Amino acid sequence: MTCIPKTEYARRRKALMAQMEPNSIAILPAAPVYIRNRDVEHQYRQDSDFQYLSGFPEPEAVIALIPGREHGEYVLFCRERDPERELWDGLRAGQEGAVRDYGADDAFPIADIDDILPGLIEGRGRVYYAIGSNEAFDHRLMEWIKTIRSKARQGAQPPSEFVALDHLLHDMRLYKSAAEVAVMREAAAISARAHVRAMQASRPGLHEYQLEAELEYEFRKGGARMPAYGSIVAGGRNACILHYTENNMPLRDGDLVLIDAGCEIDCYASDITRTFPVNGTFSPEQKAIYELVLAANLEAFRHIAPGRHWNEAHEATVRVIVAGLVELGLLAGDVDELIAAEAYKPFYMHRAGHWLGMDVHDVGDYKIDGQWRVLEPGMAMTVEPGIYIAADNDKVERRWRGIGVRIEDDVVVTEGGCEILTGGVPKGVAEIEALMAAARGRVA
Repeated sequence: MTCIPKTEYARRRKALMAQMEPNSIAILPAAPVYIRNRDVEHQYRQDSDFQYLSGFPEPEAVIALIPGREHGEYVLFCRERDPERELWDGLRAGQEGAVRDYGADDAFPIADIDDILPGLIEGRGRVYYAIGSNEAFDHRLMEWIKTIRSKARQGAQPPSEFVALDHLLHDMRLYKSAAEVAVMREAAAISARAHVRAMQASRPGLHEYQLEAELEYEFRKGGARMPAYGSIVAGGRNACILHYTENNMPLRDGDLVLIDAGCEIDCYASDITRTFPVNGTFSPEQKAIYELVLAANLEAFRHIAPGRHWNEAHEATVRVIVAGLVELGLLAGDVDELIAAEAYKPFYMHRAGHWLGMDVHDVGDYKIDGQWRVLEPGMAMTVEPGIYIAADNDKVERRWRGIGVRIEDDVVVTEGGCEILTGGVPKGVAEIEALMAAARGRVA
């Protein structure tokens, strides 16, 4: 399985520290463990910023980055080895492993952090920290600052400035390295196989959760520990609910099913949506809406390249969809006027994509000084236009009602345009119908 190499984590730490002021410290806590119910925990997933700088997978850990520190700039607090707890909960790196396997210059037991970290903060003029992202740790950090301030008369020097760490770090995360793109390719390939499997398994009478099970089987078979987000398997009118996650309704003959699902590998997400007929054959109305969304999806790729701004792809999808809705009689009027009036919003109410990376809705500013960000190589994003015609929309003919279609791909900006990571899932009408027909032993 493709993973981020240790050398890359070291490079990231150095790049971050190069942007920090002299005589400063950056502090990042690991993600807390969340209780599912009573004494059962949710499956642990590391905080993305913490993971980005360390690759360290354990809870109860804190990173301190201290540029210029004589005894090592990268300090990691983590749990000690404990044979009894490891018998129950799994192996721990301990302080030796933190240095040997995860590149820490110095490592201390997390139980000693109250005694050691205030001393590392004391005398530093600036603290870089993401205030508000971990409320419990916010309070703990403030207590350490109070402790330092209480000793001011003895010569202790508390920091004079707090700076948001996430701004620096999230701009770094926006640009994907070759290693990151390789991991994202693998996640996309696994997710593509899962979507193909769901298409092949689909038939009337199944429930949405049965297709979800096919997806998750392929995720785990490919080595993914978990989905990147809650899978959406939405049959019929459920496809018009953008974040539908109940996934418990029967799949009916004649309906479409919209699947928005992706796995993550080494904490990097994939995000794919495909829409297809439950029975393997599009009705004329379904085909018309589907091919309009597909045309918007394909048009967007032509607007993703270095020098283009973030919103161009979205604007392109809006123009294609509005012109198509007019042609189908679902909207009436001049295309430019309809776009200006946002008359398409009842049918297409979301944007055409978002940044993609360690978080499925990844970090990074979309605007700089009020202007749409200009795309650069290494930026990764989704392209996901859609049309949703509510089942109770009495302003359109009944034959269109309850049709929801979204088509989503993952792309990375390259020097010459963009690379589509999710091409392993068919999306042409003929391709989908042929795939589903072959799975049923029929002649397409």
